[in-house]
Amino acid sequence: MELRALVGLAALLPSGAFATEYFTAAQVQALAFPDADRFEPRHALLDAAAQARLQAPPVSQLAKGQLAYVVASRQGEVIGTLAIDEVIGKYERIRFAVALDRAGVVKQIEILSYSESHGQEVRLAAWRKQFAGKPATAALQVGKDIANISGATLSCTHVTEGVRRLVTALAALRAAGTLA
Repeated sequence: MELRALVGLAALLPSGAFATEYFTAAQVQALAFPDADRFEPRHALLDAAAQARLQAPPVSQLAKGQLAYVVASRQGEVIGTLAIDEVIGKYERIRFAVALDRAGVVKQIEILSYSESHGQEVRLAAWRKQFAGKPATAALQVGKDIANISGATLSCTHVTEGVRRLVTALAALRAAGTLA
């Protein structure tokens, strides 16, 4: 097959060629908790009822009944938690992190990697800042307390749903006394 034909075919392939890595897990931990002197990885198994309530997409760790997270501490005192998960934007994966303060309130979210050709606006600081200060009881729904971005509707919706699932799962662990 001639090179021109291969280039033409490549243009028709899904947008995976647009994949961009913005942060590693270690980088986002340090960004979210710059005062932490320790990050302790933790793992929780979700029962079937919790999995059903969360309705996570197949790419999510929660759909597999698992929740991996990190407890950040400073001088032996817990200062927050951070969890990383994935959602599908329109066709491709979006990997994101949610940092919660010690009370379980959203401190910040970050996009670690983005593979879609459109919708990268979810990386805009102004959009991500909408999550800061939201407790586990917040609706966390696009159109209610999180604004949509025209042209990035699916990315906005799916990242928001993913954040809500992580916040809910971590709140359940906190309520059960098993988070930290």
